[in-house]
Amino acid sequence: MTGGPEEYRPCVAMLLFNRDGRVLVAERIDLPEAAWQLPQGGVDEGESARTAARRELNEEIGTDDVAFLSETPGWIAYDLPCHIAGVPWRGRYRGQRVRLVAFRFTGTDADIDLDTDKPEFRTWKWIELEELPGLIVAFKRPLYEAAVREFGALRDSLRA
Repeated sequence: MTGGPEEYRPCVAMLLFNRDGRVLVAERIDLPEAAWQLPQGGVDEGESARTAARRELNEEIGTDDVAFLSETPGWIAYDLPCHIAGVPWRGRYRGQRVRLVAFRFTGTDADIDLDTDKPEFRTWKWIELEELPGLIVAFKRPLYEAAVREFGALRDSLRA
């Protein structure tokens, strides 16, 4: 992070673990090439990261059939690359500061519905946690590497 916190949009990214300890990723609908990511979204003023995470799951994947597991204690920031900086959020932010929030998925695969009011994803799948950094765009890779570090032991406990 190269600027102050006000230059970064507060955001949550959700790690949704299924009963096998795999993580949900979804393919963005707004890009022609495959672009996979965790569900994520902005934190509204006065909203906690956990509340924002549940809201965003419902908005993006059509369900909040989840049980809270953990969240990172601090924010992890990233800058947008120069070629897209200024496009999202009308240039108000240079990037995002993200709180990672982990949940156990309590529903069934049939409960995941990407046909939401404002669809963001075309498809989804369950992957191994360690696969996350290799799927994401380069500028978000440190965030996804942090997710692997932060939640590896948690994932292992879910499988035990």
